[in-house]
Amino acid sequence: MSIPAPTAAVSLPRRHLLEMVLRRDPLRSLTHLARSYGDRVRLAASNRTIVLLSHPEDIRQVLVVHPQSFTKPRIRGENQLSRLLGNGLLTSEGDYHHHQRMLLQPAFHRQQLATYAQVMVQAASDEGATWHDGATVDIAARMQQLTLRIVGETLFGTRVDETAATVHAALGTAMGTMRRLGGPLLISFTGRLPLPANRDFQRAKETLDDIITRLIVARRQSGQNTGDMLSLLLFSQDDEGQGLTDGQIRDEALTLFLAGHETTANALAWTWYLLSQYPDVTARLHSELATTLGGRPPTLADLPQLTYTHQVITEAMRLYPPAWVMARQATAEVPLAEGTIHAGELVIMSQYVVQHDPRWYPNPEAFQPERWAAMPGDMPRFAYFPFGGGPRLCIGERFAWMEAELVLATLAQQWSPRLVPGYPVVPQPLVTLRPRYGLHMTLTHPPS
Repeated sequence: MSIPAPTAAVSLPRRHLLEMVLRRDPLRSLTHLARSYGDRVRLAASNRTIVLLSHPEDIRQVLVVHPQSFTKPRIRGENQLSRLLGNGLLTSEGDYHHHQRMLLQPAFHRQQLATYAQVMVQAASDEGATWHDGATVDIAARMQQLTLRIVGETLFGTRVDETAATVHAALGTAMGTMRRLGGPLLISFTGRLPLPANRDFQRAKETLDDIITRLIVARRQSGQNTGDMLSLLLFSQDDEGQGLTDGQIRDEALTLFLAGHETTANALAWTWYLLSQYPDVTARLHSELATTLGGRPPTLADLPQLTYTHQVITEAMRLYPPAWVMARQATAEVPLAEGTIHAGELVIMSQYVVQHDPRWYPNPEAFQPERWAAMPGDMPRFAYFPFGGGPRLCIGERFAWMEAELVLATLAQQWSPRLVPGYPVVPQPLVTLRPRYGLHMTLTHPPS
């Protein structure tokens, strides 16, 4: 593949910034800006400059080559995501972030992941056992509840089935508020005002806090160190023998509790939707599962043979990346192939925009899992980055891949959901990329 160089930076007036932020379809707005004005688009705001980067090499410079020159953005007042998650892995910075990441890393080591596989398959099998031929379900909500059970059992050592619907609703409220008050790109000063949306956000936050606090209290009372993520947080000590405070434990636990199920649930929901639209892909998936598994539940050892299953998940996350945009605040000047990122500028990088770019993906809107079997060897690294990259690469990436593949392999052997005819499918770019109205699908068995 001949890799095009990034196009020169283009500066646009403030009205284009407002279009990007305030339009109801930021996915289309960002894509329009990148396709119309190039790989580097500068947007002038009243007191800052926003730079949209859409070339993989520029993104690599930000995430991998110069990560020390960028921080998570703190924009105009209170950051709603920090309000929700506190100072956990997703929002923390510097030495503290590095320390917490090192603390939690053992929960995601390969040996520990192997112990999670059986839980994932059992949870998916139990979910499938509740499905009935001809029934109509919201597959997006079902995947949220399923992945919530999995993260509860694997990382927290407990079942959270009874709170799954509550968590789903509270998370939806919190993310919807962030979108209304400026979205993940710009957090408006309105986050501080006594608006109904802010009151809804606060109630949702308190609901999630209460659920996490009860998990922490129950584990403290039991005194059990089961080696899971919650145990790592509760029983860890620094060189001076000091453990984490309850507030620190809450922040990390809530971050992983929510991030650990929300993104994978969305990836699976979009996968089911895409499979329902492409029967040839579905038939090939079923053929691989039947040949490799012969009707038995999958195991971790089967995953290397389930190559097409992996390609299906990969392609679904290309088209509908659960994390669809990233932002970084420059703290120093950073040179790019052409031009410079200046200190104080806000850099936006959209997985959605890059992963729909026809330079890297011919026929980019089509669901073609087989494209991953013949991907050019010189494909730019950051032409595909659903989990980010560099020092802040998602700590749960391997967990998420394993979960998505095992869940799909378990359920797709027996079920082939079909979208209800005429049902509206609209991506909703909140903190994650959810289907705005859910995905109502009719449960059917695959053809024998």
